[in-house]
Amino acid sequence: MPLANKSPLRGQIWFVQLAVDPPGKGRRPVVVVSLDARNRHERADTVLVVPLTTSIHKDVPTHVFLPAGETGLPSDSAARAEDVTVVRKQSLIEPAGRLRQLSDRRVCELAARVSLAMGCIF
Repeated sequence: MPLANKSPLRGQIWFVQLAVDPPGKGRRPVVVVSLDARNRHERADTVLVVPLTTSIHKDVPTHVFLPAGETGLPSDSAARAEDVTVVRKQSLIEPAGRLRQLSDRRVCELAARVSLAMGCIF
């Protein structure tokens, strides 16, 4: 069911149909990475997300491997930091099971990979 008045929180895994996915792809899991102050703001109608994929290539420096036990998804996945994007809150779909939330450390690991995807190495 689409998002009603609930605010997604940083680190939570939701589902969304991304405009960049091929037709017929369906909804995919994403992890919310924007700050909760923004996520909860009544005038902010979008959130920043990183899409997840089950096509795991551990040698891709902009991917973060996430085991199924951490995400609550049926399969292991990888967060594709190079595909960070903005989606409307109203397009987010809660998972059928319990809503999972990645740790702050994991979200910061994703942020470092986004920086890497932009060519910013600190």
